[in-house]
Amino acid sequence: MIFRYEYRGGIWVDLEKPSPEEIRQIAREFSINERLEAEMLSPTPAPLAAGDEQMALVVLHFPAHERDGEGAKSQEIDFVVGNHFIVTVRYEVIVPLHHLKKMLEAQKLVGEQEAIATDVLLEILFAHLYTAVRNYTDHSAENLGRVERDMFDGRERRTIREISNVSREFLHLEAALANQEESLEHFLNMLTERGFFGRSFSGRAARILAGRVQVGRLIKTYRAIATELRETNLALLEARQNEIMKTLTIVNFIFLPLGLISWIFAMRTEGMPLVDSPDAFWIVLALMFGVTVLLITFFIKRRWL
Repeated sequence: MIFRYEYRGGIWVDLEKPSPEEIRQIAREFSINERLEAEMLSPTPAPLAAGDEQMALVVLHFPAHERDGEGAKSQEIDFVVGNHFIVTVRYEVIVPLHHLKKMLEAQKLVGEQEAIATDVLLEILFAHLYTAVRNYTDHSAENLGRVERDMFDGRERRTIREISNVSREFLHLEAALANQEESLEHFLNMLTERGFFGRSFSGRAARILAGRVQVGRLIKTYRAIATELRETNLALLEARQNEIMKTLTIVNFIFLPLGLISWIFAMRTEGMPLVDSPDAFWIVLALMFGVTVLLITFFIKRRWL
């Protein structure tokens, strides 16, 4: 599917799930060379930057939610930029670009189309993409807040897996942005050094790079928080298990002498006291109760209970 947005002195063409014929049509229209066309025809597994004197290509992968809302996936976008055009190629629906298209179409319908240039539109595209990554990061950070509440409400066992899932999402986000760094810088340097948009573009290139860096720092911060929560959760779980073991040990220590008393009086040997007493049961029971009270008092004074 081909989407066209014409602006002052140029055009943005967005290809969503394009067929080979559509890509060749656009390549002929904008005189895109065979090498760049070949990169547009099929997904590229790794980030890439290339170009010539007339245009530059960059292939980037942006993180996004899976359809079921759990986990992250990588979505590829190919940018081909010339003096008066931007061509984007994507092989699935990418939410921030879809929203930007709808916004531009709405502005065009109501006659509020702004006079923008190619370099301005390129900055807007990247701003929407990195804003989407930031929103994804903030959504994952909200899960951290829920995990923290569950953790201190005594659900340490359940939160172990939840913290691991959130940490995995932050790891995928951080890796995706880190992989973009070299290719994106090379792409923007090509546009700047070859004078595609004049001297003013250096400031826009710096803002695009700064947008990626800011989101990357945010992800690192949340990932550090997730790591601290995992360690805290493990400490709470260990403390809880230690309390359980201490309680079981104390209970066993209390019942051990009681068992010993019952075993002694269970022996049927000559000379056993209280054997012929009609109140033997109650006397032994009272003895066991007294030993229990003494042990519990001892544990309380030692602050073991």
